[in-house]
Amino acid sequence: MAADLHPWIEQFLDAMWMQRGLSDNSLQAYRTDLKSLFSWLDKRKLPVEQVQSVDIQSYLNYRHEQGMKARSTARALSTMRRFFQYAMSQQWLVVDPMVLIDNPKLPKPLPKSLTEGQVEALLANPDPAIPLELRDKAMIELMYATGLRVSELVSMTLSDVSLRQGVVRVVGKGGKERIVPMGEEALHWLTHYTQHSRSELLKGCDSDALFPGRSGNCMTRQTFWHRLKHYATRAGLQSLPSPHMLRHAFATHLLDHGADLRVVQLLLGHSDLSTTQIYTHVANARLQQVHAEFHPRAKENG
Repeated sequence: MAADLHPWIEQFLDAMWMQRGLSDNSLQAYRTDLKSLFSWLDKRKLPVEQVQSVDIQSYLNYRHEQGMKARSTARALSTMRRFFQYAMSQQWLVVDPMVLIDNPKLPKPLPKSLTEGQVEALLANPDPAIPLELRDKAMIELMYATGLRVSELVSMTLSDVSLRQGVVRVVGKGGKERIVPMGEEALHWLTHYTQHSRSELLKGCDSDALFPGRSGNCMTRQTFWHRLKHYATRAGLQSLPSPHMLRHAFATHLLDHGADLRVVQLLLGHSDLSTTQIYTHVANARLQQVHAEFHPRAKENG
């Protein structure tokens, strides 16, 4: 049977390549998932035209017993859904066996963050005597002080900042506006940058961008990430941080120092408190680590 079905697989993969422009790696993953399914059906002498939801569930149970992880199961399910939808569209099948199959619930990974020491090393690296690095220092200070998304940071204009009040106005996801205080350190460096470096970087260009790139327009997210990795390398950080890790550090360090979760939610611009609550797991994990390391009765005597 597997040999008879092979053209089905290849026709499906050709369709996915033409319709969705999938990469070779994605197509190979689809091929692997489907060949595994067809091999299982073949051993049970079960024609694919007769496959029902209960058979798909049995196959998933078999893969689970073989040690398949939840994420691999989710990928296999996605592949099978697309294949059987395509089979239905080609009238190869009368009934879609995937309609009663639920997706597995994947555990949300804890956000990767930076320690306070790593952030301090990163912030200390740009040389404020160099105009370009003063701009970068102001950006990194502002991002860590406010928890801005990188897209929010690089798109900021002069009118989004009130140096007198020490706040920034942010238009986040869904066009929602929020006001975020920046703190004295970030305010100091942002003021220093706007007074001494910004005009020199613009070289006479007329721009409202708070952090202009070479063209005078707002810096791209990719450029900021490149600059951040540059300073992380110079600072000797073993793992190169992404801009989002600064946002994670902002939230985690606030909670580490006793900030109220709902205040952190407002500062981050989360519409749902449950999105913010994941940072409490990071903070709690850190508390457990500190307790295990320093409490005199945290370890068994032996």
